[in-house]
Amino acid sequence: MRTDFAGPEPQELTAACERGRLALICGYGRMPVEVAQAARASGDEPVIVALRNEADQDWAGFTHEPFSIGDLSGISRFFRRHGVGRLIMTGGVRHRPELRELRPTWKTLGQAGNVIRALAGAGDDKILRIAISLFEAEGVEVIGAHEVVPGLLASPGALGSVRPTDAHRKDIAVAREAALALGDLDIGQGAVAVAGRVVALEGPEGTDGMLARVADMRASGRISRRHQGVLVKMCKPAQDMRADLPSIGPGTVQGAKAAGLAGIAIEVGRALVLERDVAIAAADEAGLFITGIDAREDVRT
Repeated sequence: MRTDFAGPEPQELTAACERGRLALICGYGRMPVEVAQAARASGDEPVIVALRNEADQDWAGFTHEPFSIGDLSGISRFFRRHGVGRLIMTGGVRHRPELRELRPTWKTLGQAGNVIRALAGAGDDKILRIAISLFEAEGVEVIGAHEVVPGLLASPGALGSVRPTDAHRKDIAVAREAALALGDLDIGQGAVAVAGRVVALEGPEGTDGMLARVADMRASGRISRRHQGVLVKMCKPAQDMRADLPSIGPGTVQGAKAAGLAGIAIEVGRALVLERDVAIAAADEAGLFITGIDAREDVRT
């Protein structure tokens, strides 16, 4: 999706070229588009690796090419062809590569054993760290999406007109501890608490799937309809911030509404709000709060 823009100043383009061209490895969701457009507006002209069976956006306005998730050899050739020196990994990935899909380069062949062992049972964060090390071995600097789009990072306190009550803050505190414990195990980043009790933890199905489970439990009477509850998303305590930061967007707000929740809390400076204005407007309309919280400090409005 290409948007009209005035274009960066010549000195900005020169600085970007000196650092090497920026590439984005893109999974599903809206976030890759927001990052690509922000990078273009700030002086980069990113090239796009659209992961097959994952990327779901229209990249016609950018230099792009589809690749299988395990095709490091093909991606590296693409990077060399376009003079790539910096890389952002952005968007969701539902599937891990199959062994038959792995195509390492000569420089990364020695790490094949680590990759195979990780695919057999490692958590997402460990796999992302290995992916970062593979690209770094190719001489590409891996940076975080928030370094290009800092405005996506969650800020402290309520983001819209709705604020959490004392009861909601108690649920936030409970769900936050559950999310941090889950992150310590490298399993997920989110938890839902209702009336002081954790009722759902994020697994491989992701936040949307977890919220759908909560909605089903609410409909079947397994969760009280008298208490709303909250969703909390936290960065994993040991997470590399260059990949897979927790994020929410308008779809998360709709999922929280369907699950009967009162609102969403996300970690300040370590979680992303996608389509920020749209998400906040949707939350206000639904009567839900979105609030930024710290990992350890008292929960505030």
